[in-house]
Formats: sequence, structure tokens, C-alpha cells
Amino acid sequence: MTTLRPFDVEDLFKFNNVNLDINTETYGFQFYLHYMINFPEYYQVAEHPNGQIMAYVMGKIEGRDTNWHGHVTALSVAPDYRRLGLAAYMMEYLEKTSEARKAFFVDLFVRVSNTVAIELYKKLGYVVYRQIIGYYTGDRDEDAYDMRKSLSRDPERKAMIPLNHPVHSRDVD
Repeated sequence: MTTLRPFDVEDLFKFNNVNLDINTETYGFQFYLHYMINFPEYYQVAEHPNGQIMAYVMGKIEGRDTNWHGHVTALSVAPDYRRLGLAAYMMEYLEKTSEARKAFFVDLFVRVSNTVAIELYKKLGYVVYRQIIGYYTGDRDEDAYDMRKSLSRDPERKAMIPLNHPVHSRDVD
């Protein structure tokens, strides 16, 4: 049986099977520690009974007023464990955590070329709020979609009303 549990510092040495995916952003050690210390309830792993990490989600709560929201920083599932519903399960966990923190919505950024993830997020109720020009830089420069899903504090779904024009990455908070 799969266990969903808080990310532990020792997991940093066990999650390469998940992080090696081309669409998973890899961060420095201190970045992961920052999330563990500051947003532990948003940083969870799905662990196989054999101890292998199957997936993880890393996020945070941020913003002010009606922009108070949960943010998915990273969600990744190891190739051997895809198509089992783990990504949806972990997104549901992050959404519930954001509801408990009285967030208005949850957002995430995804590469425009990552059609599999985009379709998953749409099935989970997310919409493309805006396109962010030049968001991803490095080996694979690319735009991102800012996808959003309103929570119960936004009954009119104002956070999900798409912008009718792209924005540049330098203009994103």
C-alpha cells in the first residue's frame, strides 16, 4: 500500500528516480530544504512499501487578499508509477491543504510542451489562466502556462478568468 507522508531530508538522497524526468525541474539542495522548513505541509512524498519514492509534490502558500493561494512548485511521478492516479491524488492533497489555509485558488506553472501534464490538470479542473513568455530558461528555453483552479473561497471563480494576452516572465510575481 502506498503511503503519503511528509518529505524528509533523507528523501533528497532517494528521489533521483523521480527527478530524472525531462519535465521535472531540479533545484539545489538549499531550495528543497527551504520548502521543507517553511512549507512542510505542502511537501509530501508517495512511498512504495519497499521504501522507494514513487512521487512527490512540493508547494507553498503565498499572496495577499484575494490573491492568497496555494502554489504547486513541483509535482513529479517516477516513470514506473505513472498512470496509477498518484499525480491526481497528490494534487488533491495540496488542494485540501490550501483549502485548510483558506486559499482562494491553487496555481502552477507548466511547460507549454508538456501536453500530458496540461491534459491531466485540465481533467482536475484547472484552466490556462495566462501564458508566460520566457518563463523557463537554460537547456530548454520555453514559455509556461499559469494554470489555476478556484477553491471554495472563490465561488465566482474569478481567479480562473483567463487573461486575453500573454505576459513576460519579468512581469510575474
